[in-house]
Amino acid sequence: MRRLTRTVAAAALATALALVGGCSSDSDKSESSGGTGGALEKVTYLTSFGNFGRDSYAWVAKDKGFFKEAGFDVDIKPGQGTGSVIQTITGGQADFGPIDLTGGILQLGNGQAKDFVAVAAIQQRTMAAIVTVEGKNIATPKDLEGKKLADTPTSVVRNLFPTYARLAGIDNSKVTWVNGEAQGLIGMLGSGSVDGIGQFVVGQPTVEVVTKKKPVVLPYSNVMQDLYGNALITSTKIAKEKPEMVKKFTAALLKGLEYSLEHPDEAGEILKKNVPAAVPAASAAELRLMAAYVRSSNSGTAIGTLDSGRVAKSIALLQGAGALKQNLTPDQIINFDLAPKA
Repeated sequence: MRRLTRTVAAAALATALALVGGCSSDSDKSESSGGTGGALEKVTYLTSFGNFGRDSYAWVAKDKGFFKEAGFDVDIKPGQGTGSVIQTITGGQADFGPIDLTGGILQLGNGQAKDFVAVAAIQQRTMAAIVTVEGKNIATPKDLEGKKLADTPTSVVRNLFPTYARLAGIDNSKVTWVNGEAQGLIGMLGSGSVDGIGQFVVGQPTVEVVTKKKPVVLPYSNVMQDLYGNALITSTKIAKEKPEMVKKFTAALLKGLEYSLEHPDEAGEILKKNVPAAVPAASAAELRLMAAYVRSSNSGTAIGTLDSGRVAKSIALLQGAGALKQNLTPDQIINFDLAPKA
C-alpha cells in the first residue's frame, strides 16, 4: 500500500462543502440481466455520509461491474450518518448501508433503534478521533482539558467522548462542547472559533487544505482498540428473508472495497465520474489513510470479518462506562451467519 502523499489538491475545500449531495449514475440502470442471464435485483444502498473518498468503494463496485456480476442493479444514495442510515433502512427506504458499529451498539442498547443487523465490517478499528491543528497547544489527550470542541449532537465521536476521556485520563468536566453542522466543522476549526472537532482520521487531508495548518489527530483507537469502525447493515427482515442475497451483495461490496484500497487513484477518478463535486486527489488520500483501518495491522484478519469476542469486549467497555442502558449480546447486533468468515 502506498503511503499517503502530503499533497492534496486545494479543491478539496469544495469536497468538504459540497459532497453531502450526490448523484447516482444511470450507466447500468438500463441493463436487464446479469452475467447469468437472470434479471438484476434492484437494491438501494446508502453511503455512510455524503460521497467522500472513504465511501467511494460502493461506486467502484458499481463501475467495475461487481454488483452486476452478483446480480444487482444498485442505486447509490448519500447517507447522512449512523442514525439516519439505520432509520432509512429499517423504514424500508433502503436495503444496505454502513454505520459506525459503536454508534449502532449505542442506539440499540439505549432503545433508540431496532430491527437492524450488521453483516460485515468495513473497518476493523474505529476511525473516530478528535482533530485539531498545530498552534492549539494540543499534543496529547490530557491537553484537551480547558479547550472548546465542536461536533454535531448525535455524532459518534461526541457521544463516545466521555468513555474516551475516562480511558485517556481526561477530566471530561473540563472540556466544553459546542454544536456544529457536519459540513461546517472544519471551517469552525479553521476560523479559530473552536480548538478541535470531532472527525474521522481520514478527514485530515481536507482539514489541512481548509485550515492551511498541519492537523493534529487524537485517534480513539489508541485507547479503545476493540472498537470496530463502520459496518455494513441491513434490516432484520431482509437478513431473515433473503440471506443468500445479503451474502452476495456483501461479497460484491467488499470486492469494491478491496479494489479501491489497491487502486486509490482510480477509485478517486471513478467517484469523480459519478459525483462531479468529488476531488480525486482528496478521495485517494482518504483511501490511503483508511487502508490501515480496513486491514488490521496486528492480525491476518480478512476484510469484512466480525469477531464475536471483540464485539463482546466493545459492549462491555461501553457498559462499564455507563454508556448503555440495556444489556446486549453480540448476536443482537451482528448476524454472524451472514458475515464473512475469518
